[in-house]
Amino acid sequence: MTLRSGRQDNERSRFRPVLAALSLVLAAGCGAAGCGAPAAVPSADRPDRAQRIVSLDFCADQYVLKLAGPDRILALSPHATAEFSYMRDAAQGLPQVRPIAEDALVLQPDLVVRSYGGGPNAAAMFERAGVPVLQVGWAGDLPGIRRVTEDMGKGLGAEAQAAEILADMDRRLGELRQTGERSGPRLDTLYVTPSGATTGAGSLVHEILQEAGLANFEQRAGWRSLPLERLANTQPDLVAAAFFDSPGQKHDRWSSMRHPIAQAQLKTRPVVDLPSAWMSCGAWFAVDAVEALSRAAVRAEENRR
Repeated sequence: MTLRSGRQDNERSRFRPVLAALSLVLAAGCGAAGCGAPAAVPSADRPDRAQRIVSLDFCADQYVLKLAGPDRILALSPHATAEFSYMRDAAQGLPQVRPIAEDALVLQPDLVVRSYGGGPNAAAMFERAGVPVLQVGWAGDLPGIRRVTEDMGKGLGAEAQAAEILADMDRRLGELRQTGERSGPRLDTLYVTPSGATTGAGSLVHEILQEAGLANFEQRAGWRSLPLERLANTQPDLVAAAFFDSPGQKHDRWSSMRHPIAQAQLKTRPVVDLPSAWMSCGAWFAVDAVEALSRAAVRAEENRR
């Protein structure tokens, strides 16, 4: 016999009516649409067997789309096909669900994958409903990307695919290190966004610049506004412009990027465009940014000769 605390019983009692109502909604919809019977929910310790996966945010979408076939995807987040979603082409035509726990539960998933989708209380709600949750970890550097990719591969039952992703990433980085060795000093590169943000050491952006054989123009650690006073006297060799392809980022009237000094960097310095899809999540596609920056560095050095 399993003993439960009074608090646990109360929580389950309060949640049963919600699940019952959600089941009725689903049953009504299936009666009209002819839905098949849902797959069995896997045990909490083997979520990798899930055949009905719901992803609740676009960072989770990337791993689900990459590591789980479309036949296992029950629904993705509303941002799965947005311009800042790296796997947006693979998401075309797949169902989407609002990142709300109740909406996800209506679908009766075997597994929910999330990094932040559903809000701070979502994991507890899914736990009470008996639905396993695969949490996407934070990757603030390249070792972090490796760790998260391995964890997601294990959690989705796709260890071999995850290993292939990392092997390709290692191969490409290795080739850049061999061909990117330069005799002169590293080119100073300023990372900018439409909101006027830049970053120094302690960020994935900083490590991407380092891997590309570049020096970070921002000398202070962490995220901060563009150093306009310094830019008035010292210019970078390169500008790495990220998120400028995202329409929602272009209308920030308070951004320091609107300042003439900041605008001059985009007009007078070599610019490397980094699509938002490369930079929105810390994942395996960060190597795309490394390659683009490395190629730009080679061109800039050739032009200076």
